[in-house]
Amino acid sequence: MRSHVWRPLFVALAVVGLILIARAFVVPPDFGVYERGFMYGYHRRSNEKEWEQFKVKYRGKQYCMDCHPDKYESNMSSKHKVIQCENCHGPAIDHPEDPPKLTVDRSRKLCLRCHTKLPYPSSLRGKLKGINPEEHNPDMECSTCHNPHKPDMEGWS
Repeated sequence: MRSHVWRPLFVALAVVGLILIARAFVVPPDFGVYERGFMYGYHRRSNEKEWEQFKVKYRGKQYCMDCHPDKYESNMSSKHKVIQCENCHGPAIDHPEDPPKLTVDRSRKLCLRCHTKLPYPSSLRGKLKGINPEEHNPDMECSTCHNPHKPDMEGWS
C-alpha cells in the first residue's frame, strides 16, 4: 500500500527533472530579467539592440498633441479622453512622413464596438451610452451627426 504514495511522487519528480533538463537546452543562457527588473520582463540580453531599432507602431496622445492641439484639447475635455487617438485614426508608425494624413475609420462598426447597448448592468461596459444599431439611423455613419472629438455635444460645430 505504501507504494501508491511513492510511485506518483517519483513520477512527478522525474517529470520536473526532465523539464529542467529540457529547459537548460532550449532556453538561451542570456535569457533573464537583468538590472531593469520585471518592468520589461524576461528577454535575451543579446537581443536588446535589435529591439532598440524596432519602430514603435503606436505613439499615444502625447505624440498627436504637438501638431493637433485643438483636437487634443477637445478630446481631453470629453468622455472619449480615455481612448487613444490611434484607436480611430490608425497607428502613427510613419506619420507624418507617410502617409501625410492618417486614414480615419469613419465606419459605423467602429463606434458600435463600444456604443451598442449591452444588457449587462453590473459591467462597466454596460454603463456606456448605448444605442440599438438596428433602430438608430441604421443606414448612416455615426460621424454624420456626431463629432467623435466632442461626443458630449450633438453634431459638428
